[in-house]
Amino acid sequence: MTNEALELSINLVWVMLGAILVFFMHAGFAMVEAGFTRSKNTVNILMKNVLTISIGGIVYFLAGYALMFGDTARGFIGTTGFAMQGVDDIAFFVFQTMFAATCATIISGAVAERTNINAYMAIVVVMTLFIYPVVGHWIWQGDGWITAMGFVDFAGSTVVHLTGAIGALVAAAIIGPRIGKYEDRRVNVLPGHSIPLGALGVFILWLGWFGFNGASTLAADPELVPSVIANTFLSASAGVIATAFYTKFRYSHIDGSLTLNGALAGLVGITAGAANVSLTGAIAIGAIAGPLLVEGVRFIEWKLKIDDPVGAVAVHGLCGIWGTLAVGLFDITGGGGLFYGGGAELLGVQAIGVLAVIGWTSITVGISLSIIKIFVPLRVTQEEEITGLDLTEHGAHAYEYQQDVFKGVAGKNDTFAQRLTTLGAKPHSVHEKQV
Repeated sequence: MTNEALELSINLVWVMLGAILVFFMHAGFAMVEAGFTRSKNTVNILMKNVLTISIGGIVYFLAGYALMFGDTARGFIGTTGFAMQGVDDIAFFVFQTMFAATCATIISGAVAERTNINAYMAIVVVMTLFIYPVVGHWIWQGDGWITAMGFVDFAGSTVVHLTGAIGALVAAAIIGPRIGKYEDRRVNVLPGHSIPLGALGVFILWLGWFGFNGASTLAADPELVPSVIANTFLSASAGVIATAFYTKFRYSHIDGSLTLNGALAGLVGITAGAANVSLTGAIAIGAIAGPLLVEGVRFIEWKLKIDDPVGAVAVHGLCGIWGTLAVGLFDITGGGGLFYGGGAELLGVQAIGVLAVIGWTSITVGISLSIIKIFVPLRVTQEEEITGLDLTEHGAHAYEYQQDVFKGVAGKNDTFAQRLTTLGAKPHSVHEKQV
């Protein structure tokens, strides 16, 4: 084997390992969402995540990849390679497919516990077919109009995370909050059922992110890969520490769920500049992402009155914006960022790219949901939501003990259905407290 062939093989293995790690991140998303929501919706969460990667993969194969990486039409959209016709680089397709599904699954957590699963599947189709690929073409195809401006997004703080987060924000706003979230000018806490599951999901995502960012080098570069992975780790660590200390200051205790999300905030923040900032810069980016997450969750929940059970919009949206803009501050390559004598030009370009993606995604997701709801209700009925989506959407429970709880609640008075009728739309019913 020649040196060139050996190098190609090593690079191929590295990119495929990265694709496998990014695929494994979907297990992390499933665990985070399941843990941070109520147990009566766990099967629904798991089904949405496994359907997202499956539907998204097929749709991206048929058209999404072509619209994203095909020959450009005026820097706006791809026009060739549908169903992979004429495309030889299957490895790159596999790697990018994992990213497309990641963007779509961000929406899952934000609309959890009240969304019709058929409507959710339609959203996944639209995101992976058209909305995400267009953003990707603008920035990653090489001839996109945002690329031509000098925009930098190494692994997707904007392309993947901000796009998914804006889709999540619009969808959560249109679908509306869960029953009992907002009542008499109060914001009620609807706690998740398993912090251990959420923690497991965070660790899985953290591991997967080494492939998400590391393999975005698209080659096993001995100089670049170690620094990318080091930046990824340090930013996440700084996000955890900053969130822990900030919640201690803000709420007089270290908040468990927010601190876990602090790791994800640091990971999202470093994704745009993982190959462009120093180790010190990565720590600074993660340290700022943590408090930004805490205040972002509070602003979205309390001020905007948008119900996001897992904090997806703050993690992927606000921290995605911060990470993208941070490149304009901390970049040490090329002309350098503002803090390294490069001026504000790159920062301005980054801001333009962020605004363009926000505008595109919010408009297209809003239109898509308006069309979808003509054919499929966007959310389940009040009775179905109170009962739990596991039973009403899937006819099964995630945990065996739930059956005993249901039996006990139903047996004390009348039937379970009568019990639900008696409870009506009360947000904190006996049923909800027990499960």
